[in-house]
Amino acid sequence: MHLDVQELRNFYYRSALGRAAQRTVREQLVDFWPEAKGQTVVGFGFAVPFLRPYLADARRVIALMPGPQGVISWPQGMPNVSVLCDETLWPLETGHVDKLLVVHGLEASDRPSELLQECWRVLGPGGSAMFVVPNRAGLWSRSDRTPFGSGQPYSQSQLETQLKAHSFLPERHVTTLYQPPSARRFWRKTAGMWEKMGGSLSIIAAGGVLMVEATKRVQAPTGRLKVKVRKPLEVLKPAPEAKPV
Repeated sequence: MHLDVQELRNFYYRSALGRAAQRTVREQLVDFWPEAKGQTVVGFGFAVPFLRPYLADARRVIALMPGPQGVISWPQGMPNVSVLCDETLWPLETGHVDKLLVVHGLEASDRPSELLQECWRVLGPGGSAMFVVPNRAGLWSRSDRTPFGSGQPYSQSQLETQLKAHSFLPERHVTTLYQPPSARRFWRKTAGMWEKMGGSLSIIAAGGVLMVEATKRVQAPTGRLKVKVRKPLEVLKPAPEAKPV
């Protein structure tokens, strides 16, 4: 079930906890995708807090928001790029997306299989998709204070298995948001420290968000390829023997 777009906006833009989550996830995304010059970048769900780094150089940025969630105009003070759409029927051409970011989309969908089919359809050759979901083992999926406490959380193996079943090839993954999902002042002041210590903490505490990057897998044709030349080039025929004059 999708959260209301106003709840999502209030969390990410009007709360200290949401701004901290936005900054942490966006930094990790930029580490994976440092630039998108001349590319088409699409976000689905509520991806707008993380798309801003690509507005300047991307050829096109589109923020798709599912009907049950609702839509807001974004970015503020600039031409709107947000579009309200059916979650399994996007107003995009097949194979034209270079980078696809799915945040608060997959775990909230009642039709995840159809949603992944649509993700696969729009992604172009050589493009990549980033799926950001609540980590089943993390604290954020257990807290009602954040959007990551809503919907279906995933483990890495669960998400990658689902992606493979829909012809995606998982390439890289990471967990982030090691800071506790608390608005208390102490946790907000020490949030940076918890994120820096995340790698060493992973043994005893899991990150709240799982990010998996995947590419589009296209099945090779089956069976032997047969090539038939109907009119062979004359130049390839054996030269006739010379006759005495």
